[in-house]
Amino acid sequence: QVQLVESGGGLVQAGGSLRLSCVASGSIFSIDVMGWYRQAPGNQRELVATITNDGTTNYADSVKGRFTISRDNAKNTVYLQMNSLKPEDTAVYSCYANVQYQRGSYYYGRWGQGTQVTVSS
Repeated sequence: QVQLVESGGGLVQAGGSLRLSCVASGSIFSIDVMGWYRQAPGNQRELVATITNDGTTNYADSVKGRFTISRDNAKNTVYLQMNSLKPEDTAVYSCYANVQYQRGSYYYGRWGQGTQVTVSS
């Protein structure tokens, strides 16, 4: 089994910053893609940012220039530095990891439980 545990969410004023962390633990051989998604009330879940194991990143247009995704492969950890936060960034942020349990096996997508980010105006 694999667990993803997020931390770092909270309440912040518009213009402020937060840093989210997500640690993957359990039976892991390798992880290729890790990322962050978010879901606001009444909205569908949307991609925020992803990063591959060689460091290639991808961002939603709405967060480009404000958010930075990074990862520590040795620790199976992904981070999301969020700057210049806006009220529209308010959502539950969930971590994602595409996990390989053993050499040669398929990759399986796994999700964390989510962490609330609230940005006040």
